[in-house]
Amino acid sequence: MRAIRKFTVRTSLPERLRRLEQLASNLRWSWHEPTRELFREISLEGWRATGHDPLQLLGWVGTERLGQLAADDAFVARVDALADELDDYLSQARWYQSLEDVPESIAYFSPEFGITSALPQYSGGLGILAGDHLKAASDLGVPIVGVGLFYQAGYFKQAISREGWQQEAYPVLDPDGLPLTILRRPDGEHATVSIALPGGRTLHARIWQATIGRVPLLLLDTNIHENDDDLRGVADRLYGGGGEHRLQQELLLGIGGVRALDVYSELTGAPRPGVFHSNEGHAGFLGVERMSQLISREGLGFDEALAVVRAGTVFTTHTPVPAGIDRFDVELVRSHLTGELVPGIDVDRVLALGRESDPNIFNMAQLGFSIAQRANGVSKLHGAVSRSMFQDRWPGFDTDELPITSVTNGVHASTWTSPVLKHLAERELGTLDTTRCDWASDAVSDETIWAARNEMRRQTIEDARARTRVKHERNEGVAPRWIDAMLDPDVLTIGFARRVPTYKRLTLMLHDRDRLRALLTHPERPVQLIIAGKSHPADEAGKGLIQELVRFSQEPEVRGRIVFLENYDISMAKSLYPGCDVWLNNPLRPLEACGTSGMKAALNGSLNLSILDGWWDEYFDGKNGWAIPSAHEQMDAAQRDAFEANALYEIIEHQVAPRFYERDERGLPTAWIESIRHTLATLSPELSAERMLAEYVSRLYAPAARASALATADGHRAGRELAAFTGRMRESFGRIEVRHVEVEGVDTPPIIGDTVLVRAYVALDGIAESDVKVEVVAGRITEEGELRSTRRYALEPIAVEGDAHRFEVQVQLPVAGTFGYTVRVVPQHPLLDSEVELGLVAYAKG
Repeated sequence: MRAIRKFTVRTSLPERLRRLEQLASNLRWSWHEPTRELFREISLEGWRATGHDPLQLLGWVGTERLGQLAADDAFVARVDALADELDDYLSQARWYQSLEDVPESIAYFSPEFGITSALPQYSGGLGILAGDHLKAASDLGVPIVGVGLFYQAGYFKQAISREGWQQEAYPVLDPDGLPLTILRRPDGEHATVSIALPGGRTLHARIWQATIGRVPLLLLDTNIHENDDDLRGVADRLYGGGGEHRLQQELLLGIGGVRALDVYSELTGAPRPGVFHSNEGHAGFLGVERMSQLISREGLGFDEALAVVRAGTVFTTHTPVPAGIDRFDVELVRSHLTGELVPGIDVDRVLALGRESDPNIFNMAQLGFSIAQRANGVSKLHGAVSRSMFQDRWPGFDTDELPITSVTNGVHASTWTSPVLKHLAERELGTLDTTRCDWASDAVSDETIWAARNEMRRQTIEDARARTRVKHERNEGVAPRWIDAMLDPDVLTIGFARRVPTYKRLTLMLHDRDRLRALLTHPERPVQLIIAGKSHPADEAGKGLIQELVRFSQEPEVRGRIVFLENYDISMAKSLYPGCDVWLNNPLRPLEACGTSGMKAALNGSLNLSILDGWWDEYFDGKNGWAIPSAHEQMDAAQRDAFEANALYEIIEHQVAPRFYERDERGLPTAWIESIRHTLATLSPELSAERMLAEYVSRLYAPAARASALATADGHRAGRELAAFTGRMRESFGRIEVRHVEVEGVDTPPIIGDTVLVRAYVALDGIAESDVKVEVVAGRITEEGELRSTRRYALEPIAVEGDAHRFEVQVQLPVAGTFGYTVRVVPQHPLLDSEVELGLVAYAKG
């Protein structure tokens, strides 16, 4: 018999424990180790049974246990001390408050947020990254407000059948039982936002708020009585459905999210955001809503509103493959972007913002770039890949010039570092912050580090055994005894856990099964593998890969050396990363945008074994792990898999395992421990979400806030001027002509340090000299005549001669070699972030 509804009755706390509710309701507990230890002490069994959820734990333990704790003066004192510490954390100035000329509020939109397994509103890396972004914002004092959707079933729970097939379940969540509060109006009614849908219908959503330390997260929930039955399910599942269902989710996220921020500011007095950050393209409609408000309320034209919105918007792209981008039928989008939904908006102009090569498709990534003046990829390599993917937006420019920068992802160290390592750092180095420790210090002995690694490995194996028992008890009614000896706490342990699209190549390790068996069962240097991951419910190929691997792991010969753990989530990840000696990643390069799982493992002293893709491409230094050689991207797929799989086996057999098992007279793998020290010392600060967020603040948020303030000041005067300038440039720029270029000083071969004069005659056809920049672009020249390693030098206006303007510059020659040059003209304006931004350029003709 199945229930048709679910509701939660919260426990009533004794008066002396009232402040426990404060500690349980603020999700800072998810990364604050002293608070987590407090909840574990209430009941370790309950802590595990409730999935590390303090609110559920307080109901699980019952009134008798709460009464005992209320009578314990020492426990009550700890509760009060931690609550006082939380109050201080929330009120004291932090890093951001020491900065000047930064935004007062930043809105951060994401389709998913992975804060804790107690709030299952995430599917994978995108959501975990968003959660870490908010946590780092809280720790640094960055005034971010998160905006997302509340999914009634979250993402699916994965079970693996006896046959090894992935099965999905979608347990309905009761928001009253989650760490959420409803945003209410003064009369007590829940606050809502509404968006108009085709056919005269309206979609309503109430606003839930989660508190992540200092950061509020607003989640829009459509499962309310104001909606028709079918509309109550718009936000039913994360990445559920397709077509119109998915489009309505993204309209609610973008348009409804902006309206929710307005309501939040109205009800709480919080400042309205000066910067809007779209984490991937799903929230791109936020720009359309903001334009609509400027047009309908402030009287701006479409281009003027677009200029103002772009100035204050940041767009982060996360996918290096076109298939990862949300794309909709253009007529479906047209039917939804009505005047009732976004007053004043010219729908054809909006459709042009999302245009791609296929005229029947509306592309959300293209929309993201169109509404944001600043954009970035999530690793240096991904930034380069993104510039190549979207180079058609800026024709005439080299890819390395395009206005897509990169901010390499980071991970929240306090969340992902094992308590074992935190306590080691606190005990031996005087701090719980493992990213700021001197891991080379003699204060931490090799014995201490190796004991910590052994303990983390033991805990991971115990967790893996417990999860495997649960699976067998469900599937077969009883757990077989071999599970008690499954995995060995003294054996080299390699981890692999992530989503299971085909490009991540879950089964590359199975390419030569005999070779893998030999590695797993080596008599002196055995290896064991712990693997986890979810395939998208609609990805039958991905499910097939999981089944293939599960069936191999069930073979009696290797059964105790390789295991696939079901239902990969935050809770499992926090146990899995620390206990793996090596973290494996073998995607098809360059299809991994960043790949943060290896970062989390590294924070715990694990060494990475990876294809040089994503973050590893820029951080591998030869001492912190191993790089798997990549075959050429144009190689046949089967040949490429064979080449890279064989390289993987070779590295494990001849480099990884020998280093792990080579011991000194104390029984310590000293070379391995040196790699652990090096990894912790060099990668922990660099891979932290705090480093990442500080980059966003200095390189993207602060410049966006300054541009937005300038664009909106004095009745949006500068924004209107930029729109007029852009219009003039688009209308007239094609008539600019570089008529003649002269170079003085090369009649005889110049030498290093000599100066040459470059003179260009340019017909501007009525465009003001101040509106353009004339540049000489010089660099080494390839056999094909292409310029490489270029430098640019701006020419100054000298005189007008007839209908041409003369520009000149003196260029010093810094290096020897064979060089080429050209001259070009680009637009310039104080509110343009880049001379490439408008995609307009006129070159001298050769």
